[in-house]
Amino acid sequence: MKRQRITDGGPFELTAGYSRAVRHDNHISVSGTAALGPDGVLFPGDTYRQAVEALRRALEAAAKLGAERRDVLRTRLLLDPDCDWRDAVRAHGEVFSPEGPANTTYYVAGFIPEGVLVEVELDAIVPLDNAI
Repeated sequence: MKRQRITDGGPFELTAGYSRAVRHDNHISVSGTAALGPDGVLFPGDTYRQAVEALRRALEAAAKLGAERRDVLRTRLLLDPDCDWRDAVRAHGEVFSPEGPANTTYYVAGFIPEGVLVEVELDAIVPLDNAI
């Protein structure tokens, strides 16, 4: 299978030279995904709602390349120091419990743009016959 990628049309993708998600054979990686809309950060100040939206968008990107939630092998939650980590991990638990992927949760110095409290990265493994 050749390499496949998707973009979400954000201006930063072209400037920074990255894709929202990439699939190579049966491995899918989704770039850091935040709760952003056309007018900027969604749900300002609300860690939980930003986490839910970032997880939804990351899973949607993986699905465009053939992955389902159960195919997610690993997630990373990147958190702004000003967020409530409990709300971010609660959102993650609601999405992925009970089977749960491997996960690491980090505090980072901050995000571009300001106001993002949570970013989600994920990796999934899909059956090779699950072509898109």
